[in-house]
Amino acid sequence: MARKKLIAGNWKMNGLLADGIDLTKGVAAEVKAMGKPECEFLVCPPFTLLTSVKRALRGAKVALGAQDAHFAEKGAHTGDISPVMLKEIGCQYVILGHSERRADHGETDELVNKKAVAAHECGLKTVICIGETLEQRDAGKTIDVCSKQILGSVPDSATAADTVIAYEPVWAIGTGKTPTAADVEEVHAAVRKVLAKKLGKGNANKMRILYGGSVKPGNAKEFLSLPDVDGALIGGASLKVADFIGIAKNAGC
Repeated sequence: MARKKLIAGNWKMNGLLADGIDLTKGVAAEVKAMGKPECEFLVCPPFTLLTSVKRALRGAKVALGAQDAHFAEKGAHTGDISPVMLKEIGCQYVILGHSERRADHGETDELVNKKAVAAHECGLKTVICIGETLEQRDAGKTIDVCSKQILGSVPDSATAADTVIAYEPVWAIGTGKTPTAADVEEVHAAVRKVLAKKLGKGNANKMRILYGGSVKPGNAKEFLSLPDVDGALIGGASLKVADFIGIAKNAGC
């Protein structure tokens, strides 16, 4: 089944105002120059840049996303931001359950699930992240870990229209190390089978599963041409216009 690839940039905790606007304008100009690209594009800057990036994206076919959200609409949650707030300022997506949130803030599958439900209720699409550590990989538990995260983190009500999955082997993020193409396809195919059991075959066949973990222009074609890889969640390479767009072009966008 044909699924339109999604090229998503996760800027993480990077970018002051001038840098963020320059990066956004560069991406917007390149996407506009493509005319009718074969892929969808998404950028997820820090909270402080969301409004400015939204303005700089005007007229470009690039969606705006945030890097996290609370499950509550409002309340005494100092330092957090609600899905409703993100929706109001123009976000279309939100990343949830990234390995750095799970590791640094102790986020559980249950919490990610609650956040996803809240995001969907206010009309945000979610990019739900899964992935194994090096210790888990060496123990041969990659499929088991990813399956458990899918079953726990993805709401039962999730659909291909409101949910994207991102498989990011934790040991490959920002390290320059990558699994083989065969390893990636094995995990993505297994994830799709788990999604089919949880959400139904129709949803699973339509749902996009992104790959993340040291994606670069040089390896984009190899990974993004795999049958069950429907795009990329890009970290460091999304901070350079040439690399971000290079990944997209090498992926056939």
